[in-house]
Amino acid sequence: MHLSNHPRIRLGHLNTPLEPMPRLSELLGGPTLYIKRDDCTGLATGGNKTRKLEFLMADALAQGADTVITQGATQSNHARQTAAAAARLGMRCIILLEDRTGNKDASYRYSGNVFLERLMGAPTRTYAGGTDMNEAMQAAAREVSSGGGKPYVIPGGGSNSIGALGYVDCALEILTQANDRQIVVDQVVHATGSAGTQAGLVAGFEGANSGIGVLGIGVRAAREAQEASVFRLACETAERLGMPGVVRRERVVANCDYVGDGYGLPTAGMVEAVSLLARTEGILLDPVYSGKGMAGLIDLIRKGRFRRDETVVFVHTGGSAALFGYMDAFDKTLPPSLDTRDTR
Repeated sequence: MHLSNHPRIRLGHLNTPLEPMPRLSELLGGPTLYIKRDDCTGLATGGNKTRKLEFLMADALAQGADTVITQGATQSNHARQTAAAAARLGMRCIILLEDRTGNKDASYRYSGNVFLERLMGAPTRTYAGGTDMNEAMQAAAREVSSGGGKPYVIPGGGSNSIGALGYVDCALEILTQANDRQIVVDQVVHATGSAGTQAGLVAGFEGANSGIGVLGIGVRAAREAQEASVFRLACETAERLGMPGVVRRERVVANCDYVGDGYGLPTAGMVEAVSLLARTEGILLDPVYSGKGMAGLIDLIRKGRFRRDETVVFVHTGGSAALFGYMDAFDKTLPPSLDTRDTR
């Protein structure tokens, strides 16, 4: 596994911290929990897409592109980080946003990630749910080309075998940090959606023969479809690294019981998980990915899925900016505001 053979531009604040979560571990009664702080990667509040963009933006520049085009849901963390990467590199960026939730609240449609994308100069285009977003990106690319530009299309989530190299690198980073601190990691857990993060982690850990299992907590698709997508991409990523056949099908595991009513729609478990992490560890999760991923981890711990003597690393994929688009979901959990009026 020689990542230096692949073009890369350094965009992130790496290595990200690997931190213990002692209060949450004690509250849940074990296992020992750590969190990999990929919310600290930089690029306009950070997140997991920054690692992918280091490889994707390098490929775009190698191809002579001057404009990047990508797509995501309304409160897309990937779109926000892509806009930041483009701004940093002096490239134009076009963001295509699909309404996957039907949420018409102004805070959801215009604040959080959407506001940050526009602040960084990236024009956004909105599409109805169910739109063929790949075709929409190709249409945008044709517009750029017809105007004399050179477009580079990045798939949703940055999830192809180039982007997944970022999470091969993350797997190696976790291994190095664990070895340096003599932490024996039994399992890595994270939210899985567009498949690139999990595919990269699986390819990295399997390629290193680490024995560390990866459990993806699904946020969108059914288990069979999610595992199939991750396995396909993990195999493609391993092949890109010259390791064909290293990923076995049984090493790709997803639990999709925590999606709730659909992608991007709040669940009681997500609200509890986000609130619990904020109040025990001072860590902000996001409502779409890491919140549901942590909700799954907490519930599985309560159900005895992990032994008390195990060590589990949760990969925080970032996205706390999206909380501002979901404030109403937390209304019933917030303490009352203090009345600071002068009553003299």
